Amino acid sequence: MRRPIKKRSGVEPDFKYQSIVVAKFINNVMKDGKKSVAEKVMYDALSKVQETTKKEPLEVLNLALNNAAPLLEIKSRRIGGATYQVPREVRGERKQALAFRWILNASRFKKGKPMSARLADELILASKNEGAAVKKKIDTHKMAEANKAFAHFSW
Repeated sequence: MRRPIKKRSGVEPDFKYQSIVVAKFINNVMKDGKKSVAEKVMYDALSKVQETTKKEPLEVLNLALNNAAPLLEIKSRRIGGATYQVPREVRGERKQALAFRWILNASRFKKGKPMSARLADELILASKNEGAAVKKKIDTHKMAEANKAFAHFSW
């Protein structure tokens, strides 16, 4: 018998842009429950994105998330004593979560600037299909493509 579908509590849109995506991104930026610090970092980053690109920051954010979101990923599957890397398609929610995580990890890895500047730089790079988050997506796709022979194990 299948498990019941988990009901997810909705996220309220943020107060500045009225966007659920920005609110979810703020929640991912947040560390140790310090939401006001995360909001300041995110809003500063979006304002820096607007200054440098002269575009709407939400458009750049959405483009960066689409460019960093993977279409395929690999899952380890143990069959008959051997472990296979099985390529799978990525659900919408997980796709967005992975894009958030990869962009944040890429911006946290850089040093020497405030977090808002690093995040703004990474968002701009991801919107241009460059940067560490997009490289991670490309590497994931290459691994999935290399293990395409094991796709019949996905069920």
